[in-house]
Amino acid sequence: MSSSQARNRRADAQRSRASILDAAVQLLNARPDASVEAIATAAGVTRQTVYAHFPSREQLLAAVLDRITEEAVAAMDAVDLDTGPAADALLRLLDAGDRTAGRYPVLLQKISSLPVSPQADEERHAPVADRLKRVIQRGQATREFDDLLPPDWLVAVTVKLGHTASEEVDAGRMSREQAAQALHTSLLRVFGATT
Repeated sequence: MSSSQARNRRADAQRSRASILDAAVQLLNARPDASVEAIATAAGVTRQTVYAHFPSREQLLAAVLDRITEEAVAAMDAVDLDTGPAADALLRLLDAGDRTAGRYPVLLQKISSLPVSPQADEERHAPVADRLKRVIQRGQATREFDDLLPPDWLVAVTVKLGHTASEEVDAGRMSREQAAQALHTSLLRVFGATT
């Protein structure tokens, strides 16, 4: 096989993988128990092609969650976290993540019920945690946030409170708007925000 043929095969495989993930995100958000066969049909590939890329449904769901995380991170980067007051940047980051999650409520609720190792969960949150830590450190350096608590602790608290806000919405105890406001208020208090 020539190098151009090998490149074409890799490009075809990448397109197939992207098509599968696109179809899985859309279909599973509408029907979280959709079969691999249905996802393959929606992606325009065979079931065997889906399994060639994702040997199990769990691996497909993990890749779908990675795709949504990438989308959230891109949304966070688009709101320019390095300008304006740190508290404003924090709220923009949270809102960007919430907007992304809001597009996939059914899918994220289904995926969140699956078991995941602490290491995999930490790796998945790492890009979000890095951006969050950057905002926290900037706020502490400018004294917009107090520096009594370490940034890594504040990152962990933010992730946990974000999950709690989502759980309240999923349980029907709060609307998305109420949960977002409660999250904003709680975090600004935890961070000792001066604004």
